[in-house]
Amino acid sequence: MKKYEVMYILRSTLDADAIKAEVENTKNIFTSKGSNVLETKEWGLRELAYEIKGNKKGYYVWMSVEASVEAVNEFNRLANISENMIRSIVVVDGE
Repeated sequence: MKKYEVMYILRSTLDADAIKAEVENTKNIFTSKGSNVLETKEWGLRELAYEIKGNKKGYYVWMSVEASVEAVNEFNRLANISENMIRSIVVVDGE
């Protein structure tokens, strides 16, 4: 398994409980595929550099994971169809 950094942005209109649920769901995507979530940081609500899907602000979440390719592919698939996630990126951690 490789180490990855995952960053995603949630819609700013979500309340605190919905944000917490989305963060837990994202962790579960990785853990259900046998991967390890090493660290999670919620950077909070920030202004976007440009409007994305009608949103001018977004709630940023960063994760460090040790994951299989299958887990990363599942995250990308679910991120693309999620209405609450407006942007996401996964990169290999080059340490």
